[in-house]
Amino acid sequence: MSKESLEWLNKNTLIGFTEKRGTAWHYRADLQADEPNHYVGPVPVEAVKRRLFGWEAVSSAVYVESPVTGGLVEAPGRQAILRSDNGHVMGIFTEGYEPHPYMEWLINTIATLLEDDLSIGSAGLLKNGAVAWVSVEVPDNITTPEGVEFRPHLFGATSFDGSLATTFKRAITNIVCDNTMAAGLAEAGQQIKIKHSRNSKLRIGQAREALHIIYQVADDFAAEVTALCNTKVSDAQWAAFLDAHAPLPEEDKGRKRTMAENKRDTLTRLWNHDTRVSPWRNTAWGVMQAVNTYTHHEQIVRGAGRVERNMLRAVTGGVDELDQATLRTLAAVRGEPISVRAAA
Repeated sequence: MSKESLEWLNKNTLIGFTEKRGTAWHYRADLQADEPNHYVGPVPVEAVKRRLFGWEAVSSAVYVESPVTGGLVEAPGRQAILRSDNGHVMGIFTEGYEPHPYMEWLINTIATLLEDDLSIGSAGLLKNGAVAWVSVEVPDNITTPEGVEFRPHLFGATSFDGSLATTFKRAITNIVCDNTMAAGLAEAGQQIKIKHSRNSKLRIGQAREALHIIYQVADDFAAEVTALCNTKVSDAQWAAFLDAHAPLPEEDKGRKRTMAENKRDTLTRLWNHDTRVSPWRNTAWGVMQAVNTYTHHEQIVRGAGRVERNMLRAVTGGVDELDQATLRTLAAVRGEPISVRAAA
């Protein structure tokens, strides 16, 4: 269950292109208000402004209780960032912290960049509004000859709690499992980060360049899928991968042993029987798909909601690291490098 309640997710996330991707896993018809949060086509910019970003982040002085007088004294050089609509404190910072308003840094920037064939595919608030994202996507899914259906997109995300610099980063959504995956396995995905500091600003030219990567990454990712589907993984190699990726502790009992056994059992079930993975069984793509799907949908989440964790991993690079680490482990097991480029 997400740390964000199902009610929160149904009111504070907007999901577009449902005709192409289906409904989000958290969709509940009985939790939808008079205005549903799912859209057959793109998410209208106006809807994001009105439904998600119709409030401001305001700075307020910070006061603490004096141990001498019992009264309140102002904490010098500190500021709290609060929501203007409900007073929720999202973070406390030094006076040098500069909030990046969602309307300016996400909506206005995204609106400036949108082209005829690019639209908002999703947007949302997490952590009681302290984190926000907007995703720019192409209207149509792309399907490789191997049957892998995906959507390339660009994340724009920022925060008022110090957890994120304002970030624009390319990513891939795998439709069959609703996973975010590394957009480029040969190298780290391109991204732009702007710190929350005085005089911070976004160069629109940089952001537009990143946006254009959406078109390039579609071809690159499709080539990577082909190369990985053509890389065969035997049953013995899969067993060896499990031993390397989820080793069993020496002790026969205990919590660590149980957790390792459960992880291996789940990965094996995905590998053999789950339609999100099994169609690509005995390939390197199937191995990466199994680990990515397990991490997104099966792994126990502690200290954060699943949606929150998955979104933050997509923006901060955790997705790239996960997929690349999976392939490094598999290459070590096979005893030879794994090419992520299709043969010419």
